[in-house]
Formats: sequence, structure tokens, C-alpha cells
Amino acid sequence: MKRQILLVDGYNMIGAWPELVMLKNQEKLEDARDALLFKLSNYAKYEDIEVICVFDAQFVPGIQKEYQKYQVTVVFTKTDETADSYIERRAGELVSRITQVTVATSDLAEQWLIFSKGALRKSANELFRDIEQTKVKIEQETLEYRYANYRRNSPFDGKQLKELDKLLHDLSK
Repeated sequence: MKRQILLVDGYNMIGAWPELVMLKNQEKLEDARDALLFKLSNYAKYEDIEVICVFDAQFVPGIQKEYQKYQVTVVFTKTDETADSYIERRAGELVSRITQVTVATSDLAEQWLIFSKGALRKSANELFRDIEQTKVKIEQETLEYRYANYRRNSPFDGKQLKELDKLLHDLSK
């Protein structure tokens, strides 16, 4: 199986995802970046992919750096380098027979360049939908794990336990 790498244009996602747009509009850009990295981290761990999130230095000038946060590689570009140019260059370096690179951006010109380098693309909305679906899967697996412990001593199956739990919740209101 190929190694999966997801290159994410960070500010592109912040400008497209409802919760992050709200934080950005409240001038809480740091909180928006942190929330994005947290969501990407959960997605990466569950889907077993490596995530590199790239931010333009235009909003945080003069701090070219690369570090790990929530097991996601975070890159702030050089002062005169855009996230797009960094992603194009990095995608070209990473694509190989054993590595599948996917780039998350809604920038159409960027998507065409990525295709020419051999990488796949995902729009901001597609990545948002994938992350939400992964979140639901994680919640379902957590519930199944919880109910597995109940089922050891119970004559009910998982579906019946969920219905009983919902009924209990409704009655306790």
C-alpha cells in the first residue's frame, strides 16, 4: 500500500470551513489555525495518513518555520513565498511510486498544477466533508466499544442497546 500524504493549504481551509470562518471573522486567526490542526490531526490518525499543513507567511510575517503540532507537520512559508508555491514544490518532491500525495485546496489554478505533478486534489469542501464523516465513524466506533462491554452480560444486541440508551435519555429530560 502506498504511503499517503495530504498537503493542506491552511488559510484556504480557514476561509472555507464554517466554524473556522467564524473564528477568522472574530479576528481569532490563531484559534482558527489551532482548530484546523486539531481536526486534521484526528483525521490523519484515523485514516493513517501524514498531513502537512502550509500557511502563508503573509499573515505572520518573518517566521519561516516548520514544526509538529498534534502530530501534524505545520509549515509557515518564507516571507515572499506563497503557500501555493511551497505546496507545488513539495508535491513534486514527494510524489513517487510508493507515495501518493493529495493536495487540499480550492484554488483552481493550483489544482491544475498539482495534477501535472502527479498528485491528487481535494477541494476545501471535500476535505471538510471527509473530516466530518471520519468524526462520525470515530463516534460510532467509540459507542460500539462502549456497548461491547455492556453486551458481555446482556441479552441485547448493539442496536437494541442504542435504542434503550436513547429511550433512557429521552425519559430523563
